[in-house]
Parts: sequence; structure tokens; C-alpha cells
Amino acid sequence: MSNDNDPDDELPALRRMLTEQMVLEEIPISRTTLYRLERAGKFPRSVYVSPNRRLWFRDEVAAWQAAINHNDERNPKRGRGKGRRRRAA
Repeated sequence: MSNDNDPDDELPALRRMLTEQMVLEEIPISRTTLYRLERAGKFPRSVYVSPNRRLWFRDEVAAWQAAINHNDERNPKRGRGKGRRRRAA
């Protein structure tokens, strides 16, 4: 039986969430790189669901992954990271 005033009808659909381990299994980067990208605003922000548990929304990670090729900022002639030695010619 359906109730026209059922409050469950107004709830949004649940979004799947990923743990750090799940993200790192899908995105082949290191844990440090993950947090650097997140801090720089180049990766979706995680959310804390408890004081020691942070998760990412799966749809946001998937959208980031799909957008990588469109926002490719890599420059093959770029220098190495800050503070690193130059390659010997």
C-alpha cells in the first residue's frame, strides 16, 4: 500500500562511497599523491563520516576519472619537481 505522505519518497537516492583502499585500487597512485591532489583541488574532496573514517563519493571519483583526458595539463617539457636535481644530459 502506498501512502501519499510517505517521507521516504522525499529522500534522495543513496550515493555509493569508497574507502581510501578502494580509491587506491581504482586509481593507481600512491596514498601521498592522493592527498596532495585532494589538497590542491585536483581530486574530489573526501568527507569524514566519523572522526577517524574518511570516504569519497564514487560518482565524484568517476567524474574526475572521466575528465582526466579533457583537462590534461601535462607538458612533456616540464621540469622535474621542486628541489630535485636536473638530469644529466
